[in-house]
Amino acid sequence: LVILALRAAGMDWFDSVTHAFATAGTGGFSTRNLSVGAYQSPAVEIVLGIAMLLFSVNFALYFLILCGKWRQALKSDELRFFASVVGGSVLLIACNIQSMYGSFLTSLRHAFFQVSSIISTTGFSSVDFDLWPEFSRALLVILMFCGACAGSTGGGLKCARVLLLFKNLRRNIHKILHPRRVQVVHVDGTPVDEKIINGTSVYLAAYFILVVLSILLISVDNKPLVTNLSAVLSCFNNIGPGLEIVGPTGNFSSYSAFSKLVLIFDMLAGRLEIFPILALISRGAWKKA
Repeated sequence: LVILALRAAGMDWFDSVTHAFATAGTGGFSTRNLSVGAYQSPAVEIVLGIAMLLFSVNFALYFLILCGKWRQALKSDELRFFASVVGGSVLLIACNIQSMYGSFLTSLRHAFFQVSSIISTTGFSSVDFDLWPEFSRALLVILMFCGACAGSTGGGLKCARVLLLFKNLRRNIHKILHPRRVQVVHVDGTPVDEKIINGTSVYLAAYFILVVLSILLISVDNKPLVTNLSAVLSCFNNIGPGLEIVGPTGNFSSYSAFSKLVLIFDMLAGRLEIFPILALISRGAWKKA
């Protein structure tokens, strides 16, 4: 469907196929140096923007929809959280960049495409968002952390984990105010096992420890902090472009061989959800039983 929609939007067959597969796998590689911005086509941007969001949704919800359980799928807490983050981010960025494009509809289109691209971890670009105001750039960095939904092709922390962390934070605040009350975290109306909550907290701790260490290690190349931060986040969350030197019009070629090895490790760890890589490099994995 994405291939046919891109073809109808004006792409040739080769570009339609390659961009559709890059969108489906949230891979982000384009056949053009300027990425999707090379086409200067609102229709192409809208098609890809919608497609990136569709591939960011938990595929289990599509199974529910195919089974006719529309209401159950739409009641998903993660889906609602994901939609709220996308909608809020698009509106905030569109208002922030309106002065750059004159028309609110144009700024809304670019904001929608870039938010879809970053939160889905696809990594396409329609414009050089590194030229946007600091507020919009900071918001895009936050979306790099968040990532797509669990059970999708996207990377990042995943919206399910972020939502669970927020719910657990709220529970702990309530515990301080009402220490005798029994507080249970619910997702989709179902109580969440404490082991899952603990596992999510451990994952978050491992995530930030590796991100901080990676930033520290690649800092030996003496590049700006924003460049290093966005480079690590981009690789760890499998996004593609970052900010400044590694922005949508830049690349990672200026990094040393050592830094590239660190970023390669980040890409593998982020794609494999951290723990398999940590288990692989742990001493216990290489000891005889």
